[in-house]
Amino acid sequence: MKRFIALLTNLFPVWVLAGGAMALVRPSWFSWFTGPWITWGLGVIMLGMGITLSLEDFKAVLRTPWAVGVGFVAQYSIMPLLGWSLARLFELQTPLAVGLILVSCCPGGTASNVVTYLAGANVPLSVLMTMCSTFGAIGMTPLLTDWLAGAYVPVPAWEMFLSTLQIVLAPLVLGLSLHHLTPRLVKLVLPIAPLISVVVIVLICASIIGTSAEELKQSGIKILLAVLLLHGGGFFLGYGFAWLLRFSRRDCRTISIEVGMQNSGLGATLAKRHFPQMPSAALPCAISATCHSVLGSLLAGLWRWLPTPEPTSPPNTLSVLGSTPSASGNARP
Repeated sequence: MKRFIALLTNLFPVWVLAGGAMALVRPSWFSWFTGPWITWGLGVIMLGMGITLSLEDFKAVLRTPWAVGVGFVAQYSIMPLLGWSLARLFELQTPLAVGLILVSCCPGGTASNVVTYLAGANVPLSVLMTMCSTFGAIGMTPLLTDWLAGAYVPVPAWEMFLSTLQIVLAPLVLGLSLHHLTPRLVKLVLPIAPLISVVVIVLICASIIGTSAEELKQSGIKILLAVLLLHGGGFFLGYGFAWLLRFSRRDCRTISIEVGMQNSGLGATLAKRHFPQMPSAALPCAISATCHSVLGSLLAGLWRWLPTPEPTSPPNTLSVLGSTPSASGNARP
């Protein structure tokens, strides 16, 4: 049963792609999943990540500050500036430009952990980077969005900050508490938690694509190309940034994946909540979930065929969409 659940979870890009396609044909199948459903759904995903964390994970950050710090800087410099540049280059309409910038200012996606594992890269480092960028999003995402998207539309930075506290910090802290207070319950939930996260992400993305089907059909190629370049550029520049700082090839791949894959669900939720006058602002976030999952999976397949000389992480460190045993930071700058 565990193998079957893992298989369904690892097919995450397929489900997101299929959900988006069905939403274009039958929007009503997914349009019900909106409003509070999206907020609560993302809270469930963050809770799933939180129950995998322990105090030891935070100590591991202190043992590998250089690697984690480089990943954090790359995450919140490369992607936001790339998102802003692409919005200007493609002269996107205001809602789509704001949505693209917003998703580029989000933290690393939790799906990056499983892609890192499949690529034979540094899974513990990936987990630590995801954790740090997620906590950092509480302040960084509102500030960067306000700075870069403020020229398009007034950005409610303070309200967005409060939302990230509610959507990100509260579930993570609750999950961390449950990890230590109810270890038996957590052990029972962990095997199914990744698949629940997959289902929720598929529903969020399909709902947004379904409700913005007309906008997608009108400007589909332009926004699709912009999102593809956003994530493709993130993978490429993330690797190059780590390579210039003389990281090992294995850690370069890890940082590349972390930078290139965003928490699109968080972006979609913030767009829906804080830009209700622009429903299509959430559309780039929904497309992002599909693009970075597909590109990341293809990259993982390529790198798996080109193994690094360093030993890969053992199978029991597998992290699927935030469902990860405690990491033991073994980054090697």
